[in-house]
Amino acid sequence: MTSIRRDILIGLVCLALAAALPLAMPGRYVITQSTLFFIWAIVVVQWNLVLGIGGIFSLAQMALFATGAYATAMLGFYWKVPMLAAIPMAGVITVAMGMLIGLACLRLRGPYVALLTLAIAQVMYVLIVNDTDCFTTVGGCMPLFGGVRGIGQFGDIGLRALFPSKWYIAHYYVGLALLAVAVAISIVVIRGPLGLAFRALRDNPGYAMSRGISRFKYQLWIFAVSAFFTGIAGGFYAVHFRVVGPTVFSFSTLLFLIAMIVIGGLGSIWGPLLGAAVLMLADEGMRELSDYRNIGLGLLLAVFVIAWPNGLNGWLQRSLTSRN
Repeated sequence: MTSIRRDILIGLVCLALAAALPLAMPGRYVITQSTLFFIWAIVVVQWNLVLGIGGIFSLAQMALFATGAYATAMLGFYWKVPMLAAIPMAGVITVAMGMLIGLACLRLRGPYVALLTLAIAQVMYVLIVNDTDCFTTVGGCMPLFGGVRGIGQFGDIGLRALFPSKWYIAHYYVGLALLAVAVAISIVVIRGPLGLAFRALRDNPGYAMSRGISRFKYQLWIFAVSAFFTGIAGGFYAVHFRVVGPTVFSFSTLLFLIAMIVIGGLGSIWGPLLGAAVLMLADEGMRELSDYRNIGLGLLLAVFVIAWPNGLNGWLQRSLTSRN
């Protein structure tokens, strides 16, 4: 069985199991937490393209996520754009933001890319938090980006009206569909010629460029693809929670998401999903231990980095290979 056929089979099995979850466990808490898992999984799957496949140490993913969330909220709040149109528009806006970040990082390598992209995210956070001037007085003084309060009352995709008591299940399936598309695109990129070019630039940039692979072209490509789905995830996050604030820039969330990629397996297709599932379950298991929650997650990450440096995906592959 070829790699892409195996990936398609694994994807279909996972999709079927996820689609059946609301039937087996219809509780609201389980469904809403699973929806949040889908959102974070989209982010880490796309971040893995930049970090794991492209080898670009970008920490701008939460800034791109926030761009999609804020763009969706502002389109709905200020221009009354329906959310079904605002979310894809926010994805396009996030692509523009991602390409600007990609251009800024073209001449940088390694930790310098991480520092620049983290600085961009922090600048965005500071600008939003310090935005106190009234942009509109509708409903009181409202800064352009909502300031520390954030932006709310910007609209809905309509599922709450269609399913008043089960809207969260409808949101669950929307999140699942978005994740399925994001993973499918990830498989196409990683298994196709684009993935080969990205890995060549990651592993031996001098040789790759001597063979005619343009670093400028492919770096912008990978930033654009990753940014679009990250922006879509941000837009859906805004619609799902009905409010967007500066908490989307949280540094702890950034570390939480990057830990998902490391634990799952950097540069693999299914690793980020495995890592996201493990960390979400671990975080939920330590929910009552609020004082020790971050310590527990840190220890879990340390154990995986030391014992399984290639992540869960690498460990599973070695186990299957040894059995065969």
